Amino acid sequence: MQSRRTRRLEIVGTAVAAVVALVVALNLVGVPVRPPFWPGGAQGSNPFDAAAVHVDPQSQAARAAASAAGDDARILGRLAATPTAVWLTPEATPVDVVEEHVRRIAVQARDEDSVALFVLYGIADRDCSGQESAGGLPPDQYRDWVQAAADGADGIGTSAVVVEPDALADAGECADPDERIALLEDAVTSFVDADVTTYLDAGHSGWVAPEEMAGRLEQAGVEDARGFSTNVSFYADDATERAYADAVADALGGGHYVIDTGRNGNGSDGQWCNPPGRALGRAPSVGDGRLDAHLWIKPPGESDGSCGGGPAAGTWWTERALELARAAGW
Repeated sequence: MQSRRTRRLEIVGTAVAAVVALVVALNLVGVPVRPPFWPGGAQGSNPFDAAAVHVDPQSQAARAAASAAGDDARILGRLAATPTAVWLTPEATPVDVVEEHVRRIAVQARDEDSVALFVLYGIADRDCSGQESAGGLPPDQYRDWVQAAADGADGIGTSAVVVEPDALADAGECADPDERIALLEDAVTSFVDADVTTYLDAGHSGWVAPEEMAGRLEQAGVEDARGFSTNVSFYADDATERAYADAVADALGGGHYVIDTGRNGNGSDGQWCNPPGRALGRAPSVGDGRLDAHLWIKPPGESDGSCGGGPAAGTWWTERALELARAAGW
């Protein structure tokens, strides 16, 4: 019996062959056309066209709102009601619990006709450049953990995943970049085989040049995914980030992407770690063209790290959440 992946690749291969034949024909009659890298996205339609992202009732924002009072409670309640991705880390959801954790959220999303949006964040030597997010799992354990997470979503409603923010952008700093890219490719395969719409992270506009990033994405198997993500945990404004994402897509020859707009309301001052003067950005919404959606991928109330007075990376920081919200006019 053929696997879902084999059948899917045969269908995609047939579509690609038809497109290539058309391109060749047009070129022969003098109409130069560049073929798309993966027409329409290997995984088909945009999952955010028909449904909003699931709101996790157990999010850190929801817990903060429950213990707040006055105007703080109002703001935190609104924040908790905004669809935001659920991050999966081996520190918080190890291999023995991650499958059930993912399944719980996927079932909730299915029952309310929404999209369960996850972020995978546990790759080996996670922060190669020695910044604020060290950790992750050894390669063999990482593969098992990823597979368990993918199994949790398999066959349950509509789910999407952003695979390893910063991992490709940071790969040049790793002791073994080839191993990192192989792990990312395996992660993409696990989630694609589970029919989870997959976006492989492409860093942000202030990091890796579009052509270089496109090459890394290709090496990590983006052709099997829906596309890529940008601006996760960063602050670049919408126009700047969309221009970057379009340049990456152009370098790939096509494709789709999502942009994190959770904290980019005032754009970037070039700093990435709890910079002052930032604001919440555009609310989650479906995109157009190659942009599948504006999403809140990094929860706005989570710290970037122990800088600017913040707690450890990924820790909920109520003061920061309120500052970002009030700067956005909430």
